Amino acid sequence: MVSLAAAASLAMVFLLSPVSSGTATSAEALAPANVDLLNHPRYKTRNKRKWGIEVAGIRRVAMGYMLVFRYHVIDDEKAKPVFLRKHKPRLIHERTGAEFIVPSPQKTGPLRNSNLPHEGRIYWMAFGNPWGFVQQGDRVTVVIGDFRADLVVQ
Repeated sequence: MVSLAAAASLAMVFLLSPVSSGTATSAEALAPANVDLLNHPRYKTRNKRKWGIEVAGIRRVAMGYMLVFRYHVIDDEKAKPVFLRKHKPRLIHERTGAEFIVPSPQKTGPLRNSNLPHEGRIYWMAFGNPWGFVQQGDRVTVVIGDFRADLVVQ
């Protein structure tokens, strides 16, 4: 038999527990609130170990109407899936969930590298940023197939 006080305290635990909105990634959901995942040393080496890619960053260019994502290939075998043409890159704005794509002008084709990767080279891709929607300091995620890079716009 449960006392009334015990039942009330148990109910308060469930009522005051944070509820996930479904937008946080699994790492963010498990991390303490005071930990900045993007600056954690293990997070910075995740893409190097798994994908053979060191992320250089993302910045606004062309008066803010484009975002350029740069990355350095460390292991060309591990990086091959990121360069497959069937994987269409997209950029997700963390706060709003808005998605941006790599433009594909008729004369030049997609503004990204899709040839085979070469170890030691720096590659880039450009995302459209209509009306300068993504601002400096915003958190974004670059997704290419299964590859993900969480970044802060410079």
